[in-house]
Amino acid sequence: MEQRRQMGLAGTVAVVMGESIALGIFLTPAAMAKSLGSPMLLAAVWCGMGLIALCGALCYSELAVRFPHAGGEYVYLREGYGGRIAFLYGWMSAAVMDPGLAAALAMGATPYIFSMLGMSQQVRLWVPALILISLAANNYVGTRLSRRAMATANLLKIGVLLCLVAWAWISGHSTVANILPLVHRRAGSEPIFAAVAGATVAAFFSFGGWWEAGKIAGEVRNPRRNLPLAFTCGVLLVTVVYLLVSFAFLSVVPLDRIVSNTAFVAQFGEALFGSLGGRVLSGCVLLSVLGGMMAMTMAAPRVYYAMAKDGAFFSIFGRLHPRFGTPANAVLLQTGLALLVLCFGAFDRILSFIIFSAICFLALSAASLFRLKEPVHRWWYPAAPILFLFGCGVIDLLILMHDPIPALLGLLAVLCGDPVRHFFFSSSRAAVTPIPEQHLF
Repeated sequence: MEQRRQMGLAGTVAVVMGESIALGIFLTPAAMAKSLGSPMLLAAVWCGMGLIALCGALCYSELAVRFPHAGGEYVYLREGYGGRIAFLYGWMSAAVMDPGLAAALAMGATPYIFSMLGMSQQVRLWVPALILISLAANNYVGTRLSRRAMATANLLKIGVLLCLVAWAWISGHSTVANILPLVHRRAGSEPIFAAVAGATVAAFFSFGGWWEAGKIAGEVRNPRRNLPLAFTCGVLLVTVVYLLVSFAFLSVVPLDRIVSNTAFVAQFGEALFGSLGGRVLSGCVLLSVLGGMMAMTMAAPRVYYAMAKDGAFFSIFGRLHPRFGTPANAVLLQTGLALLVLCFGAFDRILSFIIFSAICFLALSAASLFRLKEPVHRWWYPAAPILFLFGCGVIDLLILMHDPIPALLGLLAVLCGDPVRHFFFSSSRAAVTPIPEQHLF
C-alpha cells in the first residue's frame, strides 16, 4: 500500500515554518541582543543564518525532487552513502532526537498552559503526556486531518506574531529611539567573537527544523513544483518573521533593560498588554510551540516507516493503516518513546547530546548532491552546498569549543547504532533497492 499524496503547497510550507518557529523566537532574541549589544549585529546574525538555511533549503529541495519519498534525510543519506550511514541517522532520530524534542517541547508548553488556565500541581504533571497523546491521535487518524490542524495552527501562529509586531507600533509602545544607534555596541556587551559565536548557535536553534518537510515528501502533491517552493519560501518567510519580531521586541524593551530570557517575555507582554500581558504572551508562546510540535510529530514517524520499508527496521513499522493510509505503528512508536523520555526529564541534556550529530547529518545530506549519478544543473550549484557545508562546520566547531563533552557523548550514542544494525538487521542490508533519481516524473 502506497502513501497518498494529499499535501499541497500551503501544507508543506506550514511544515517548514511550523518546525522552525516554536519556542526559540520568544527566548533567543533577548540573549542574542544583550550579548551582541547592537541591533544591526542582531539583524546581521539573523540574515546570515537565514542565508545558510536558504542554501540548505535549496540543497534539500533538489534532493526531495529527485527522491520524493517518505523519510527525508534517511533517503538522501541512503542514496548518497549507503545503508550504514542512513541507519545511523535513523537510529539517532528514533532513539534520541525525535522523542527528546517532542518531550521537551511538551514539557516546555506546560508552564504556559498553567499560566493561562491555572491548574493543580497533580494535573500539571499529566499535561505533557496529554499533549503528546492528542497529537498522536491526530496523526494516527490521517494526514488530511493533521495537515489541516497543523496548517491552521501555523497560520494562526504567523498571524499572531505579525499582529504583535503591528500592535507594538500602533499602540505607541514602540519607539525608534530604543533601537538607536543601530551599529554602536552598548556598554556591557560580550566580547565580539564570543557574542557572535553564541548568537550564531542560538540562531541556528531557532531556525532548526526547516528540513523536516523532506520527511513527508511521499505525501506531497506535485513534488517537483511544491517541494522547492515550500523549502525556499518557508525559510525566507521565517527569516522575515524573525527580523520583524526581534526589532519589535527591542523597540518596546530597550537593550539596557533586558535582564534574562524569561523576564524579557514578561517585560514585553506587560508593556503591550498591562497586567494581562503574561497570559496573552503565554497564549502566543503556546500557539508557537504546539504548531511546531504538530509539524514534528507528523514528519518524524516517516523516517521509521522508510527504514522499515527498506528492511533496516522492524517490519511492523513499515505498514500503513488500511483505512487512514498513515504509518500508524510508526506514529505510536514515536509517541511511546516520547512518553518514556518524559519519565526521565533532563531534556536540555538530551538535546545537547544530539545537536552536534544532527548538524553532521545535515551536512552529509547536502554533500550527497556531489555523489548523485545525474549532475545538478541549477543556478545555485555548487555555491549553495559549499556555503551550507561551511556554515554547518562553523556551527559544529562553535559547539565543540563551547561544551565538547555533550557533543562527543551524543556522537558516541549515534555510533552505538552500528552494532545494533549488525546484530538485528544485517541480513536485510542487501534488500534495499536504490531509488531511481527523478522517480515519478
